[in-house]
Amino acid sequence: MSEMDEAGDAAFCAGLVREHDFDRYASTLFVAPEIRRALLSLYAFNVEVTRIRDLVTQPLPGEVRLQWWRDTLTGHEHGGVEGNPVAAELLLTVQRFGLPAERLTRLIDEHQFDLYNDPMPTMAALDGYLSDTNGALFALAARLVGGGFEGIDHLAHHAGVALGLLQVISSLPRDAAHRQLYVPLELLERHGVGQEEMFAAKPTPAIDVVVAELREQAGQHLDHTLELAREAPPAVRPALLTLALVRRDLAVAKRRPGDPFQPQPRSRLATLWTLWRAARTSIFRGR
Repeated sequence: MSEMDEAGDAAFCAGLVREHDFDRYASTLFVAPEIRRALLSLYAFNVEVTRIRDLVTQPLPGEVRLQWWRDTLTGHEHGGVEGNPVAAELLLTVQRFGLPAERLTRLIDEHQFDLYNDPMPTMAALDGYLSDTNGALFALAARLVGGGFEGIDHLAHHAGVALGLLQVISSLPRDAAHRQLYVPLELLERHGVGQEEMFAAKPTPAIDVVVAELREQAGQHLDHTLELAREAPPAVRPALLTLALVRRDLAVAKRRPGDPFQPQPRSRLATLWTLWRAARTSIFRGR
């Protein structure tokens, strides 16, 4: 592949992440260009996998797309990946940085859940889902920016759950429209909330309690992550910058809880400002 082709693939990945995952896109602005390109290939792959559920109307076509990604990562792709800029960039990153394909295929496996309308059964199941999706991205990003370290998987687990729990809350309107349920049945039943109440997308005192508990757990995971990150090598910390957005969003929700089915999206300016401050003052020292 020519340098021009590679540059085009890299630009495609950057545009895809910028459009569909601005938080992670913005976090890459604070690393060296060659590392930024690698991170964007990883995040573009995540965009491609996570949006499959929005591109298909039946599970089977989604399963086929997920299998294509598995085959690509394990070397069983048919016809090469030259026509897919995200796959080409990802494989280049995997080769250059020695990323474990097994971690990426586990992420794909977890996103099979997205294709069906089965409810998330328990907090433990949600914990595992978030760890193997968001947590895997944190762990792999840490390897890209600083080579990782012995405790990165434990740290990435808590980081992934903290971020993921807020994503579960922010996705409530979309998930209700699709009759999907990522809030665990275990939690809903404990507070006397039925599935149909969630799908109705109307706030009730009981639903507010459920959302508050999810935020509380996200805060606990965030606090634990930041404690662990203070002991981590400074080189890996840019991979964790999005935790500053988790902390900001939790603080805003605490001041103004609001209707969880009418979210107030964070502006891109607020995202950039939060990440810039975190990069300069270090969220990991608690400032």
